[in-house]
Amino acid sequence: MNLHYIDKYSEDEIVNRGNLITEQNNTNSKILDTLTTKEIIEIFSKEDLLPQLAVSRSIPEIVRAIDAIYLRLKEGGKLFYLGTGTSGRLGVIDAAELPPTFCTQPHLVQGIIAGGNEALVKSSEDLEDNYYQSVDDLKDRKFSKKDCLIAITAGGTTPYVLSALDYSNKIEALSVAICCVPENQSKLSCDIDIRLITGPEVITGSTRLKAGTATKMALNMISSTVMIKLGKVYGNRMIDVSASNSKLLDRSLRILNELLNIDRNEGIKLLSLSKGSVKIALLVAAAGCSVEEAEETLNRNNNNLRQALRNCKINSD
Repeated sequence: MNLHYIDKYSEDEIVNRGNLITEQNNTNSKILDTLTTKEIIEIFSKEDLLPQLAVSRSIPEIVRAIDAIYLRLKEGGKLFYLGTGTSGRLGVIDAAELPPTFCTQPHLVQGIIAGGNEALVKSSEDLEDNYYQSVDDLKDRKFSKKDCLIAITAGGTTPYVLSALDYSNKIEALSVAICCVPENQSKLSCDIDIRLITGPEVITGSTRLKAGTATKMALNMISSTVMIKLGKVYGNRMIDVSASNSKLLDRSLRILNELLNIDRNEGIKLLSLSKGSVKIALLVAAAGCSVEEAEETLNRNNNNLRQALRNCKINSD
């Protein structure tokens, strides 16, 4: 246990965060330790309805963030999540899930957590007080004015995150904040301010609970919708998937069967021809073109399959 912080600050230097809604006591769970397992779970279940409500109340800001991020990524920018503790881990998780889900390059969406990869499995909460480290971390990732930052801070007071927002604003990058306290409890300097108000936690101050759930929901919506707008989805199918294992090969074959009405043997041949790309396979079959022609057509149409199909000449033979 790291105890050097106990003697590092004088009483006047220790910020009292008791006013933050994320730190307040939940009246529904005051005698939590005296309850039966069933009673505890009933409280959790009831309280866990609140994250969905919190996200639904923030839809206008989430939509603004998605549209702004999409425009930046479309022009060659990148998206960075940044946070500490649970907030940082949630960003890293979402970023890590995008390459296998949507075949994105790992650099397109990146997660930054105070303390680096070690902090994913080992507590590093003391680093959240380092006001200057986040700027160094962003500079190390070549964060620039054409990029986007989603800064995540449940209580809205984390120095590591606040300095990242300040730096993002300074270089005129897009700055988005996700916070779980009202604006009157924490003012954040950003272009788009997403407030997910989930109230006091079942276990006081444990923002990995409702605040973390709401944050994960919002990140899912943001990243998934940006990928949809970037042409990674056709209908509701993940067509920008590469058949790189048994599960993904099966999914790819089912997509080809559903959209082209071909059997699995035909699908395997088509995927082999298309180097495992479902999107290329679909365009080759629908347009009656070569793989090279399909790739060129997609490039001309921002890698959007629906747009490519609409603009290419379909083989009527």
